[in-house]
Amino acid sequence: MINIRDIARIAGVGVSTVSRVINNHPDVKEQTRERVLEIIRENNYIPNNSARNLKKNNTNNIGVLIKGVFNPFFSEMLDSISKRISKAGYSMILEHHDYLSDDEMNNLISMIKEKRLQGVICLGGNFTEARNDDFNDIQVPVVLTSINHKYGKEFSNFSSVSIDNEKSAYLATKYLIECGHKNIAILLGDENDFGIGYLREAGYLKALRENNIEFNSNYKILGNYDYRGAYEETNNLLTNNKDITAIFAISDIMAVGCAKAIKDNGREVGKDVAVIGFDGMDISEFYNPTITTVIQPKLEMAKISVDLLLDLIADKTDNKHVILNTELIHRESTNFKIEN
Repeated sequence: MINIRDIARIAGVGVSTVSRVINNHPDVKEQTRERVLEIIRENNYIPNNSARNLKKNNTNNIGVLIKGVFNPFFSEMLDSISKRISKAGYSMILEHHDYLSDDEMNNLISMIKEKRLQGVICLGGNFTEARNDDFNDIQVPVVLTSINHKYGKEFSNFSSVSIDNEKSAYLATKYLIECGHKNIAILLGDENDFGIGYLREAGYLKALRENNIEFNSNYKILGNYDYRGAYEETNNLLTNNKDITAIFAISDIMAVGCAKAIKDNGREVGKDVAVIGFDGMDISEFYNPTITTVIQPKLEMAKISVDLLLDLIADKTDNKHVILNTELIHRESTNFKIEN
């Protein structure tokens, strides 16, 4: 049995192009149209009308599947996504699964079947093992947003919008090293985080290696992505390691808990211990002292995700993978250098 993705692969075009040929859309080059039709005839391909009709008869709903609905980082993105979806004439259906769930694909497929969606944006989640074939039976476009992996053009059955987590963490750690720090701790989420936490730790370790700084396993702590966990772990870290002069926290929430622990430990943020967070949340700007952070372009990610999904629904584009730049914003928490 040959399917529409096989036709696209043989013809050397995108799935959406084959779809436009099948549906007799005018915006296809005649040479491409003839090539696709020839492959269809040669392989006796019969379009799955029931699947296509199901999509056409769907409700006017777009799904947003979010992992960690209470994560403040996603709240601003959700607001923007919801407004853009509504402005385009669709309704947003929000569904979430918790951090302990690692079966994103089944959650995604179940949501599409139950809600009869036109398309889905997956906000967060561990899609590191996602393969093209996993999306073969999904009849609607899917955009993975703010996920923990970089996908290349060979993944043609879904789209993604993300940042380069490893590179961003590398640049943040490199900045601390350039400020003279050598005893740099890292504050991660939890030991089972094989996604974003793994990538950000990889960037941290790469910066240490390139600058001939030996990694000290005592400098690695887990804050569970919350204020209290970060506070308690940082307090223990500083009590047992007086020589630490900098801490890289892989989220702004943990950076705030870390900063309070530094103060309660009798040291001063930005003068005795430098702190860098990650995400660019408002709290990093309004905490005292202000916290240096890696800013993710939240609103741009939201806009691109919705616009891309709408274009996929309308067969105006093929699947693509967008990687956006981050920016390291220097604030008071890294306001000193160490002379070596």
